[in-house]
Amino acid sequence: MRIDIMTLFPDTVNAVLHESILGRACKKGILDINCVQIRDFTENKQMQVDDYPYGGGWGCILMAQPLKSCLEHVMSTTNGLRSRVICLSPQGQPYNQETAKRLARDYDHLVLVCGHYEGIDERFIEECVDEEISMGDFVLTGGEIAAMAVADSVCRLIPGVLSDEECYTGESHWNGLLEYPQYTRPEVWEGRRVPEQLLTGDHAAVEEWRRMMSFTRTRERRPDLFEKLIFDDQNDRRLLEKLQKEASRPRLTQPVTCRAATAADMDDILRIVGDARATLKKLGADQWQGPYPEAIDFSADMENGVCHVVLHGDEIGAFFTLSPEPEDDYDNITDGKWHYPGAYCTLHRAAVAAAYRSSGMADRVMEFVDAESEKLGFRAVRTDTHRRNTAMKKLLERHGYRYRGNVLILCEPGHDPRRQAFEKVRK
Repeated sequence: MRIDIMTLFPDTVNAVLHESILGRACKKGILDINCVQIRDFTENKQMQVDDYPYGGGWGCILMAQPLKSCLEHVMSTTNGLRSRVICLSPQGQPYNQETAKRLARDYDHLVLVCGHYEGIDERFIEECVDEEISMGDFVLTGGEIAAMAVADSVCRLIPGVLSDEECYTGESHWNGLLEYPQYTRPEVWEGRRVPEQLLTGDHAAVEEWRRMMSFTRTRERRPDLFEKLIFDDQNDRRLLEKLQKEASRPRLTQPVTCRAATAADMDDILRIVGDARATLKKLGADQWQGPYPEAIDFSADMENGVCHVVLHGDEIGAFFTLSPEPEDDYDNITDGKWHYPGAYCTLHRAAVAAAYRSSGMADRVMEFVDAESEKLGFRAVRTDTHRRNTAMKKLLERHGYRYRGNVLILCEPGHDPRRQAFEKVRK
């Protein structure tokens, strides 16, 4: 691919387009990018390339003669290449990925004409330009930035410029979708974790998550693009149904914070307990099916400073109790053993309000548990849950807790005391 850029500022454009990936491709002979100084082709002794507009107005207009002479010089060296002359103009057709693909596919040679000042003599455009392209609904001081954007987006599609075709086929706009979010090390940065799906090593799950994120981002950020998508693939239709189902779930649109619980929070905490009790009953889990936990339990937790509420904005959406004291019932673990031999803190009585289920609130709770346990100086956290409470077990496993065995929890007389024990040990 050969690209000639007609400009009044060739040094600036050259400095950008001959660096990094494009620069290496030029050295290999895959690309041939040239910047041609329009001023070199003026017939004016003062090297003038612009003049005042007929009819009056602000600024000056690029003259047709130096532009035409510059273009004729460029075209005299093309030797039969499939050429396209493009003027970068705010009046042109909006540029997009499909245009980039068309230019890369249909032409061997692009001439990019950079306007400046207040515009270009319309006669040159009518006589010499094949198409006008706009980078968007805004105006730049010149066409150089737009020309560099077009050159970069087209050149990266030329075979050999990038190491692999997948370097661009998976990116935003290639197939009408925006690209999925990307992450690199460390796994946790300023309290923000890499999504667990990317840490599983399950390539199929990773690909499904990425595809799902592309759907989600496109729908949220570019609904105009999403409306044009055609879902022919059966798997895509399945993901779309899943996406539409998730769209009806609550979302965390305000800051999520954590603080120590107070007596004023009791009604909200007990309401959330009621939500959890109803859910556990549906699951057939004989847990929290009696009076426990009740106000007296949370009052004791508050007095000891171990009960925390998690808020979405000003609304309490969850709670948890994190005690620095060991749990006596954990001493008699069966069918396994605890791995960490040192002191640990215990996660008790945690629940999320029904209104915040599937919103990510539960994950935020576990993040706050991690933060609070670290403040307390513990490397290990232990907890337990009913074997039928699959959502809690998945949540624990997602946040690094491991099943260690079985214990009997005797705080609910007359109810099933059997629980599965989990432990997390921070590195």
